[in-house]
Amino acid sequence: MAYWLIKSEPEAFSWAEQVSNDVEPWTGVRNYQARNNLVAMRHGDLALFYHSVSEKSIVGVVEVVKEAYPDPTTDDERWKCVDVKAKGAFAHPITLKEIKADPELSEMALLKQSRLSVAPVTEKEFYYLVRLGAWENL
Repeated sequence: MAYWLIKSEPEAFSWAEQVSNDVEPWTGVRNYQARNNLVAMRHGDLALFYHSVSEKSIVGVVEVVKEAYPDPTTDDERWKCVDVKAKGAFAHPITLKEIKADPELSEMALLKQSRLSVAPVTEKEFYYLVRLGAWENL
């Protein structure tokens, strides 16, 4: 199993919408490295759901339920998407400020490649963050 972080502007697509929709295609990725990360995702992988821009915090966890396929929001075959399913919210969202201040998280891709919308997360980082966030499904 692999672990990921996926970003969405809450004004465009929020955690509440993910929960309401349950399974949602993760579309609109137009960066090659982020696209390659989507293609690397496998059924059952877990991803941290990050509200970018206005909130800048990890708010929940989703599971990959369908591996990469052509993104239906474009006719360009280069772009892919995956389907993700809501697994649960963090009781305590983890802010970017908290992540930056925590030495245990200093090597996170989120910090090293801050503009990347789909990024890998190590197993150690993932479980550390879900404990901090008091994710009930741990």
